[in-house]
Amino acid sequence: MMITPLSKWTRCLSTLLVSATAALVSCTSVSHAAPDYDQVGKQFSLVLQNAHFSRARFSQDMYEKFLESYLRNVDPQKLYFTAEDVKALRERYASSFGDYLLAGETRTLAVELYTEYSTRALRHIEQAEKMLREYEKALPAFDTDRTTPRSRRKVARAANDAELDQAWRDLIDDMVLSEVLRRENVARMAAEKGKPDPNATELPVAEKLQARFKRLRNEVQEADTEDMVARLLNAVALSYDPHSDYMGAREEQRFKDMIKASIVGIGAQLREDDDGSTRIEGIVKGGPAAKSGQLKLGDRIVAVDTDNSGKWTDIMYLSIDKVVDLIRGKQGVSVRLRVLGAETGEQKEVVIVRDEVPMSESLASAKIVDVHTPGKAPYRVGILTLPSFYIDLDSGDVRCAADVRKLLRRMIKENVKGLVVDLRFNGGGSLDEVRKMVGFFTGAGPVVQVRDSRGHVERLTVSGRPLFKGEMVVITNKLSASASEIFAGAMADYGRAVIVGDEATYGKGTVQVPRSLADFLPYFASREGCGMIKVTVQKFYRINGASTQLKGVESDIVLPMSTAALPIGEGEQDYAMPYDEIAPAGRYVKNVRIARILPELRRLSAARVAADKDLQYSKWFIEYRRRMTEQNTDSLNKETRRAEDAQLRDIQRAYNEERKARYVGMAEEDAKNFTIYRLTLDDVNSEQLPIASKDDDEKYMESAEDPEEALEDDVDYPSNLDPILRESLYIVRDMMELP
Repeated sequence: MMITPLSKWTRCLSTLLVSATAALVSCTSVSHAAPDYDQVGKQFSLVLQNAHFSRARFSQDMYEKFLESYLRNVDPQKLYFTAEDVKALRERYASSFGDYLLAGETRTLAVELYTEYSTRALRHIEQAEKMLREYEKALPAFDTDRTTPRSRRKVARAANDAELDQAWRDLIDDMVLSEVLRRENVARMAAEKGKPDPNATELPVAEKLQARFKRLRNEVQEADTEDMVARLLNAVALSYDPHSDYMGAREEQRFKDMIKASIVGIGAQLREDDDGSTRIEGIVKGGPAAKSGQLKLGDRIVAVDTDNSGKWTDIMYLSIDKVVDLIRGKQGVSVRLRVLGAETGEQKEVVIVRDEVPMSESLASAKIVDVHTPGKAPYRVGILTLPSFYIDLDSGDVRCAADVRKLLRRMIKENVKGLVVDLRFNGGGSLDEVRKMVGFFTGAGPVVQVRDSRGHVERLTVSGRPLFKGEMVVITNKLSASASEIFAGAMADYGRAVIVGDEATYGKGTVQVPRSLADFLPYFASREGCGMIKVTVQKFYRINGASTQLKGVESDIVLPMSTAALPIGEGEQDYAMPYDEIAPAGRYVKNVRIARILPELRRLSAARVAADKDLQYSKWFIEYRRRMTEQNTDSLNKETRRAEDAQLRDIQRAYNEERKARYVGMAEEDAKNFTIYRLTLDDVNSEQLPIASKDDDEKYMESAEDPEEALEDDVDYPSNLDPILRESLYIVRDMMELP
């Protein structure tokens, strides 16, 4: 069993390290055989009703939700369907939506609904392209008082086609104006720095945006039956809760790639380019692409021969996910790429043999910091960074708990007395791995409580003695979810650590189980490429009885973090399950020391935060972003937007100038006050730990330079210790010094 991560594995799959091996479910590879989607839909519907925590049966009310969920899925910004369209669809499908699935007509419904969507989408894409062709002749003056919503997710649908057409005109004008202003800003920065203008190599504004719509058009048109069925069944699953879903064969493979920390592929990071090609943005050091020496940063892929058989697929304007699927393959099997060279533009063919590539940036890592504060005794603190609670369910060779144990043992050997555990952006992972990790710091006792739909509560425990007994701080943010919330909650309930960060974590308190639909199909049905259902079967609760659902884990000390302004969290999701509580678990004792010293810790931290100019700027920016989100309005007047941009730019420029000077002094002080050692899994058995370097973050991948980023006035924060980490180190020091 596992707690599925919050993220939809987009971060991992932006790096094309595509995998063909894993045993998460019985469908282990993408097949070219056509599945029996009618049987898939029928069995999916039965499994969902019988396995989901809610045990909700299909009904007329549920059918309404299914249709609503589908429309939200394909049209989240309400740019394709009018209120009149939705009314007509309700009359046609709302009373029979689930009947199609149960009667074995899934394919029929999937194609019909996708046709309704694609017809409207293509009409409006054509409308956008027509506007942009007119703008090729001359751009608008942008001198009216029109406005448009920044996000249409929570605005009412357009009543009719006329209103929706106007919404599209506003959208295109906003895109054009934003691009015009961006180019003005880039040109200004380039002139100020005496550097070439990056705009010189870009397509004209209208042409560039047309290229984006061409890619969107292809994405709509290239959908096959698997895509259509996946959209349909996923919408049904999401009507039960935000974390249940259906994965077709391709998405199932992506899920397997995400949950592991090493995957099979070519070792290159890809980006969609405006000319329709797929650009090489990064090359993993030591990976197949790097070893071959045939791919260079900036090269553009235009075609793929997935098994080096001579059968080419043109990938111009193809979605990045489809490019990933074409390059995916088995270890030891080669893929041929048709590439345009970055420097010459000449076409070449590249053959790379796929191999396993460890995703080092996704593994647990650490630093050891010697802190020398004037007038205070020196102290040694460890920083443990954990991007996810990863596990390789196939071989079992890669487990985050085992990796963390190695890092902790080396920290103990190095006489580390305090520890910062950084769980920012950690979206979750394996329930068993987080259970083991809690025990490293608490010793034997309950870790988390799990309740199923029948009300049965199981208390998951861990045995043994604690591995690390020093003072602890756990950093979280609004994107720390699921297994991260179990860890943070257990540390808080045991009184084992101070939780710092955003006001609360994400708020995902549910457990999902992935099940292969092949296991449920009739004997005669094709099992090839059937995909899987990931269904919520349990809710988890802290050992104090509180759920993390919706509320998350609250921080003991709230720090100004960039994520604070983002409208994210379980409460922002459609059909989120409710918060509730159960009885506390027995047989655990909470250490009351942290509760006793917490008021003083808050006072000391607040004083430092008030004096920290970087954290004060973060507070200002959080409030600014919140105001912009609440206003949800963009002006379509160029002068108004220029003035708004200039005001923000002046504030940022003043801040950058101030910190440039200040960071020089900070760097000098840090050289006296901090000695930072690198501790990765490659370092745990080293005779002596290496001094950390700013280049350590680039150890994993060679990345292409962004010419626009090179014009930015950003300066590196001293010592690679961001303000939140730095404050966390000081909180650990306070914990050590307080009685």
